[in-house]
Amino acid sequence: MLTLHALQGLQSADIIVYDALVSDEVLELAPADTPREYAGKRGGKPSPKQADISLRLVQMARLGKRVLRLKGGDPFVFGRGGEEALALVRAGIPFRIVPGVTAGIGGLAYAGIPLTHRDTNQAVTMITGHDATGEVSGIDWQAVAKGAPVLVIYMAMKHLDRIAGELIQGGRSPREPVALVSNASMLNQRVIETTLATCAADVAEAGLTPPAIVVVGEVVRLRGGLDWLGASAGRVLDPDPLPRARHEETG
Repeated sequence: MLTLHALQGLQSADIIVYDALVSDEVLELAPADTPREYAGKRGGKPSPKQADISLRLVQMARLGKRVLRLKGGDPFVFGRGGEEALALVRAGIPFRIVPGVTAGIGGLAYAGIPLTHRDTNQAVTMITGHDATGEVSGIDWQAVAKGAPVLVIYMAMKHLDRIAGELIQGGRSPREPVALVSNASMLNQRVIETTLATCAADVAEAGLTPPAIVVVGEVVRLRGGLDWLGASAGRVLDPDPLPRARHEETG
């Protein structure tokens, strides 16, 4: 799901500074002699400090290089793109923003789960599974639980059990559908359909690992009719996957 604008950046950059979620196949789209620097940040693993990454971008730009800061998904959706761009502003470095396809939209669609559907929801909440300290305590999960019918949670695997418990305590049904999409749109994509009450145990049993996007809400049920990848492997799709009709017949 790489955009044409990102492809142009790959092919014209003097140096590429890339994140952990950028695949080898994407990097191979750049000329073989283009230097590459890894700047991936992964939870629980040694990672470059954010300030050092921003400083490196400034240093290379001041050498007159065209620097491509390559991120997975969209740089402005829980991607720290704003922090790095503001560092460039403070240094007087011109830049451009190349929007990407965030996992909470493109990744779910690839897995056959619509972000919105008029029979299920008119609002969506996107939220990170931890605050700036790496914990969940700074997030008002009670308010989140009472908010939109569909919740899309990034970086939630580490605290999934606690998050599910907070949402149930906030009023969400323990039987509410949940899906986890690991390595969305990649050849090794995996999808687990479960419920709030059992999601943590089901993930542990399946051995699912990050990166993964979590979606909570009735839209998960629609995968029974929209799992186009599953259909290509022989899955029989359900033309009416919702448990009860909530729409008016048309024409």
